[in-house]
Amino acid sequence: MNIQIHAKDVTLHANTRAHIEAAIEAFKKYSLDITTVNVNLRAEKKGVSVEFDIHIAHSQPVVINQSDEDLDAAIDMAIDRASKALRRLHDKIVSHKAASIKEIEVEEE
Repeated sequence: MNIQIHAKDVTLHANTRAHIEAAIEAFKKYSLDITTVNVNLRAEKKGVSVEFDIHIAHSQPVVINQSDEDLDAAIDMAIDRASKALRRLHDKIVSHKAASIKEIEVEEE
């Protein structure tokens, strides 16, 4: 998995970078084939904007945009939203592959 973190007009400290990388590593628990994660941090007129661009093999990319006055709060909210989106995608894939009730009934007979 490739991880790229870009900061424009924002000072990115080592502990903030480590927090982002740890959260991205936690995305592996969803068992999706994540190929690339791009994180863009930008300063805006009112606060900061955080964008997560998560590329998944054989699926559309997941793009999360979050703005807030505080950098850490924006990052945490974006991580939560990304986790929720990846969990929903994982559940969708798993339930799609699951056997239906009709198939189970046919196998029992």
